Amino acid sequence: MTVGKIYGLGLGPGAADLMTVRADRLLRQAKHVAYFRKKGRPGQARKIVDGMLDPSAVEYPMEYPVTTELPFESQEYNHCLARFYEASCEKLKALTDQGLDVVVLCEGDPFFYGSFMHLHSRLHADRDVEIVPAITGMSAAWTATGMPITWGDDVLTVLMGTLPEDHLRDKAAGSDALVFMKVGRNLAKVRSVLAAAGRAQDAWIVEYAAMEGQTVQKLDDYQADTAPYFSILIVHGQGRRP
Repeated sequence: MTVGKIYGLGLGPGAADLMTVRADRLLRQAKHVAYFRKKGRPGQARKIVDGMLDPSAVEYPMEYPVTTELPFESQEYNHCLARFYEASCEKLKALTDQGLDVVVLCEGDPFFYGSFMHLHSRLHADRDVEIVPAITGMSAAWTATGMPITWGDDVLTVLMGTLPEDHLRDKAAGSDALVFMKVGRNLAKVRSVLAAAGRAQDAWIVEYAAMEGQTVQKLDDYQADTAPYFSILIVHGQGRRP
């Protein structure tokens, strides 16, 4: 019997018209669609494609068992998510064993800090998995500032705000252009790191890049102590140019 295929479908940063032509085509043809979401929420990936799915498509929400309820570095958190990803993979395998193709919706690019990577690592050895790449959220964020992120031979570093402050400080000091993701509740830490590097006055914070409600501000003008989940902090490079 023919085994179905799994697509990791990158949706881009949030605006449906920033999706690739390939992603749009596969999405509109899909009969079985899976996506991640927090319990009780529609899920950002599902919101992006609202009105684009075939009315007959069968949907399979994959609901995270935890998000911020447990410390992400704890063994309990890791074990809980590992069980969740294993169960999600078993569901996808069962569908493909019936000869069904399944499209898994992925915010941004599937291979850039996304949950789909945890499925891919468990599936690709014995299932046909195709990745459809997409524009990343950070690309939408630096575009929203209206300035190039890198020039010439600038070094770009992408940092997670969840990292220890000393680690962030070391990485920030050796880079020309910076992108901080997972800023949220780590905003005070990131501010401190940028101040130590002498880059705070050059930083921009973008909320909801390429989504409804997008805002772009200089970090010095940003009054809140924390930022929304969909927030990215940008420091532009100023390197070599003609």
